[in-house]
Amino acid sequence: MHSLTRILGVPLATAALLVTAACGGTATNDPQAGDKLDIVVAFYPLHFTAERVAGETAEITNLTQPGADAHGLELTPRQTAKIQGADLVIYQSGFQPAVDDAIAQMELANVLDVTTVATMHDVDAAGEHVHTHSTEPAAEDEHGAEDGHDTDDHGTDDHGADDHGTDDGHDHGTTDPHLWLDLDNMAKIADATAEKLGEVRPDDQDTFSANAEALKADYTTLDESFTTGLANCERREIVVSHAAFGYLTERYDLVQVPIRGLEPDLEPSPARVAEVQQLAREHGVTTIFYETLVSPAVAEAVAGDLGLKTDVLDPLEGLTAESKGSNYLEVMNSNLTALKAANACN
Repeated sequence: MHSLTRILGVPLATAALLVTAACGGTATNDPQAGDKLDIVVAFYPLHFTAERVAGETAEITNLTQPGADAHGLELTPRQTAKIQGADLVIYQSGFQPAVDDAIAQMELANVLDVTTVATMHDVDAAGEHVHTHSTEPAAEDEHGAEDGHDTDDHGTDDHGADDHGTDDGHDHGTTDPHLWLDLDNMAKIADATAEKLGEVRPDDQDTFSANAEALKADYTTLDESFTTGLANCERREIVVSHAAFGYLTERYDLVQVPIRGLEPDLEPSPARVAEVQQLAREHGVTTIFYETLVSPAVAEAVAGDLGLKTDVLDPLEGLTAESKGSNYLEVMNSNLTALKAANACN
């Protein structure tokens, strides 16, 4: 789906060299005490984390503009220069090829790749989660112990591939990139962000650590709301427009039935649409979920044929004016409300 990023017709490697020359070589920023840190993030959940952890100490630039498709990000020369000059860059390797390519061309002093701290889920050809892996030692993290969720237990489920999307031509290899929908991962990213910021500005380490702890407390509260709110439901299946919700559904014992695979812009085959409609009938599904950043046309067509409702379930790749909330926590709470209504939870 993605082509190798080009910037106004100039190969990325050339553009990066020009930027490096303009900046006087490799980025070696040494922010002075009192100056605001310049943080660049790749897309919204990382923006939310950096904003909460850094607080008033930083100016944050999100490479993915509001309303834009995070998967298909293309960088401008200005954005490439911004990456080069940042005090800290936070991104997710394997999700946005343009960002991966840009960072590979630069020798950056401070970079956080969140895949190095998160627990990732591999998927099979049908989009089914089959395995978890992490670059961290296999130790239970504090957040996981508090909320009773062990992320290693979420790597497999008992639901067959027939319940999932059949679009296997995605660009993300065998790993589901939507790691930010697991609150354990978001807690780990908060800690890693605080640690990295402390390396950039040691005098503010206590502030960063305290902010990360406050953010993790919010995640714990949110996780408890999901666990309680989805404990008793008439059905566990949810029909979604694309397979972005595997981390969330596994965490709360739901079953994701995606119309599309991991890529949101791939059109489903007529056979897949018919299969989803049959599954919806079998499980008494009341609602077909669509997303704010993806056309609702397919979801509306599936729902219309069955006389079902449609509603938003937001994968939080980015915010728009139509988002049901102004930040990650508010949108996740809106997702919970939608799930409870669709599945008759009490």
